[in-house]
Amino acid sequence: MSREKKAGSGRWTSGLQNIWLSVIAILLSLVITSIIMAASGNNLAEAYSALFKGAFGSRNAIANTLAKTVPLIFVGMACAFSNKGGIFNIGCEGQLYSGALAAAVAAIFLQGAPRILVIPAAFVAGMAAGMLVGGLNGFLKAKLQINEVLVAIMLNYIMRYLTSYFVHGPLKDPEASVAQTVAMDDTYMLTKLVPKTQLTTALLLALVIAVLLHFFFLKTRTGFNIRAVGENRLAAQASGIAMSSTIVLTMAVSGALAALTGVTEVLGKTGKFVDGFSPGYGFTGIAVAVLGRNNPAGVLLSALLFGIMESGAMKMSYVAGVSTSMIKVMQGLVILFVATPNLVSFLRRRKGERKGE
Repeated sequence: MSREKKAGSGRWTSGLQNIWLSVIAILLSLVITSIIMAASGNNLAEAYSALFKGAFGSRNAIANTLAKTVPLIFVGMACAFSNKGGIFNIGCEGQLYSGALAAAVAAIFLQGAPRILVIPAAFVAGMAAGMLVGGLNGFLKAKLQINEVLVAIMLNYIMRYLTSYFVHGPLKDPEASVAQTVAMDDTYMLTKLVPKTQLTTALLLALVIAVLLHFFFLKTRTGFNIRAVGENRLAAQASGIAMSSTIVLTMAVSGALAALTGVTEVLGKTGKFVDGFSPGYGFTGIAVAVLGRNNPAGVLLSALLFGIMESGAMKMSYVAGVSTSMIKVMQGLVILFVATPNLVSFLRRRKGERKGE
């Protein structure tokens, strides 16, 4: 068997193993969550029936489930992209806030201009803002060897409160009782795929980006370099890959993808920047990427699963009396079970290294 066929066979086997691990993690989380709900006196059949109806009970329910999935796809792709390069981007929350504000300001500033100009300009402004924040993190790691996690956490606070300052101060809508910018004209909103729902063409954009990322990592030299750095940094450096520029590029692109979450929330749902609009998308995206094994197709399915949970949680709450917090418990258990095999492998490697010393 040729080396290429062996490599392809190995990737296929590894992919199947990852799928099974994710499926097992989901099943285990459902079992434990069910035990907790049953012990609390909830009717499991009623609870899961309500969850399913809340997510798929009607055309509008399905549309809203997909609408909740879209931001998770973008931020999941952002985390998966950085993970491919061996960098943990915990700064997506700050990046999506900066992207959302930049997009809103661009659209508001260009009020009156043609739609075909304003929407692309808002996307470019938002992605540039996210790229700047993410790229700064990558630069500090590549050039000054500062831990990217610490920088990202600090940048989350900085960007979150900086955007809050602007909508409480110079950019605040004087007629609004809450902290937000003025609303943009409806002309500049993304087209709805289903009327009277929040599902817009952002879904199509998310699917296109997933496909592009798949081919980027599979077919391009830059994608190979990023994967090489993520899998073995020392070997990548020895092979002549420019480490600093690859790290900066990885974080910059990851920041741009995270910013799309904020951009599409503004142009697709709110029509303005609203302080505190994110329910923690940046952190949920980490879970989505982990469950999806940093694979674009896996991220799509993982985001959909989380979207189903979020969409059905409210109906499960008022029909079956199950707290919406139970969905967070279920999501946390999924990530715990997905991460456990990796943690065990890491500890075994560490133990082997110590014995070899």
